[in-house]
Amino acid sequence: MGVKGLQYFMETCCADTCVPVDLKQMAVDHARAHPDGPATLVVDGMACLRYWYRCEAWVHGGQWQEYMHILQEFVDEFTAAGIRLVFFFDGTVEDQKRAEWVKRRLRVSQDIGRIFHHVKTHGQQPDGGDLFCLPSGLATFSRFALKSLGQETRCSVREGDYEISDYALSRDCMGILGQDSDFVIYDAVPYLSVSELNLKDMTTVLFSRERLCQVLKLRVTDLPLLACLLGNDVVSEQRTQRLRNGALASFRKKHRQVQGDKVYAVADFINVHHPSSGAAFGLSSLSLVEEEKEALEKGIRVYLLPGQTSPWLESSRPVHKPVCLMGKYAPAEILQAALEKHTRAEGFLVYNVLYDGVVECSNTLEDEDEVELPPQAILYLPVRERIYGLLLPVVPDCSGQTVSVKEWFVFPGNPLKEPTRVTPKPLNSLKPDLMALWFGTEPEVKAVQTSTLLDVFDLHEFNAELKRFDSPSIAVICLVTYIAVQARQLSLEDVDAYLSQAVCVRLKSFREMQQLRTSVVDPRAVQLGSLFVRGLTYLIAANTACGFPFPMGELMPWKTFDGLLFHSKYLQAHSGCPKEELLEGSSSGMALFTSVRELVLDACRRRGVSVHSRPRRLQHRDARPVEADDLHQERGHQLHHSTQQEPRQQPGASAHHQHGYRPRHPKRGRYHLAPRWPQSQN
Repeated sequence: MGVKGLQYFMETCCADTCVPVDLKQMAVDHARAHPDGPATLVVDGMACLRYWYRCEAWVHGGQWQEYMHILQEFVDEFTAAGIRLVFFFDGTVEDQKRAEWVKRRLRVSQDIGRIFHHVKTHGQQPDGGDLFCLPSGLATFSRFALKSLGQETRCSVREGDYEISDYALSRDCMGILGQDSDFVIYDAVPYLSVSELNLKDMTTVLFSRERLCQVLKLRVTDLPLLACLLGNDVVSEQRTQRLRNGALASFRKKHRQVQGDKVYAVADFINVHHPSSGAAFGLSSLSLVEEEKEALEKGIRVYLLPGQTSPWLESSRPVHKPVCLMGKYAPAEILQAALEKHTRAEGFLVYNVLYDGVVECSNTLEDEDEVELPPQAILYLPVRERIYGLLLPVVPDCSGQTVSVKEWFVFPGNPLKEPTRVTPKPLNSLKPDLMALWFGTEPEVKAVQTSTLLDVFDLHEFNAELKRFDSPSIAVICLVTYIAVQARQLSLEDVDAYLSQAVCVRLKSFREMQQLRTSVVDPRAVQLGSLFVRGLTYLIAANTACGFPFPMGELMPWKTFDGLLFHSKYLQAHSGCPKEELLEGSSSGMALFTSVRELVLDACRRRGVSVHSRPRRLQHRDARPVEADDLHQERGHQLHHSTQQEPRQQPGASAHHQHGYRPRHPKRGRYHLAPRWPQSQN
């Protein structure tokens, strides 16, 4: 969440609440007081993403090998300091936070529009500042990355800040590392700033709730009310504006105007109305209208950890635990396994589908003016429908109601006023039993799991051909074929760029990857990069749903994709460079590229999609890749279009036609949903 203006107030108006600390010394002191185990720091993974992703290139889809190197360094420094790390990631968006989630997503969408305008105008990614967007799927892939580095990693089933605070307090951890002022409000362990973290000397800043209370003359148990009156993700600023304005007016009558007077005024208001013995109890002393009282009660309860109470509430009953709304559709063993995999950060998407039937996907770098490539949310819709079909009933129940999954997916033209209801669909050729997929021990189960995953991506008949490839290659084949069939606008040059980078990424060392440069950023290549990376998230979701036919670590982007390398190959392919040059003279790479390419193109042909050579005139005349000291001259081929085929209304048809989406405006390329979806309330 985050309290509006509180962290700025602490940093700017009362610097004494921000205490420089030495983490090594904190660990030593904590170990003395708790000799049973190592000092443990709980890390808010979501808050650390910006700190971790320091790779120079971000617009291309992610520099994943470099990112893994950064995470390894992060872990190593804490390990050397004798500090154990436990990482938490948000696993769901609670209903009470949905409005704020939507507001932020729409704001980021506006930023993405400005990013593409900058790319088209200058041929480069923005230098940073306000125009910045983390690579797609970064939070999802970070969970698996940290697990691969041997770290304990968890995924929340409710508000992430609550679970972090509860875990840290109940296990006597030395602190919480994050960047969220809510950790000042929770009466838990010390809150340490990741933005102020210096790994070289292992120092940071501790935001002291005790010192804040001294400055504001409050009790620690008053902090939840302070947070709600200032505004947070549960209680909006607008909801408490009347109370805040009154407090500010009263405060200014008694004091001269000072910086941060809004926080001082709210604290003074709390002190004046604090329930004393024999006086009106709790919030009733504040003369609230009913809506204000309900909002404040809900907001305060969010901050109460198990066993804690508030003087502002008549009863301190805990916040309701998550309820399994979709439980009647799956066996208890499946639900329990999904929960365990989710909380251990070993799976993706499946828990959300099976427990509350709500999934969300944040912003992706997509150009709203792009008319050839549908948004990823639309392009991958058939995959999600089939994943849902594996997990939930695909036929109406005895009352005639059809189950559906609520999707909150961000894409150009979607106002996010309500979720889209998506009906589960059966696979094209198989009817697997979920219990057998997840718990079967027979030797043939692995083959069934693999066939099922391939069927999710409409590649079921290629099972035999794919056996000669390793898991990362199969991941690339699945996604490139799927994108080519669904989008129906990929050229041979696009396919060559995807496949050549997937081959070269396994041939290059980390140092070689760091030397990659491109002289120009092409907006279409940016979207193609994000499209592939988002596809990997659906691939690991399918792998989870199918019982893990492939090792999850083999499907990760650091094994299959590098955004800067892809961008370089895209520029090379569209400037007409020879295949040998595209594969950098590697004979083994050329052999793998050729065999994978033949399979992808054959699969496309079988689905009625012919992939033609259509080199594009790159937008900027200096558009040429730069790899180390090797500069390739642009050949300047004219863009020409091949004949477009009509999309089929069957598996393999273009997703945005088949599933009721169509461009809202032919020039701007926005998409919206035609009224085809079932309106069941399940």
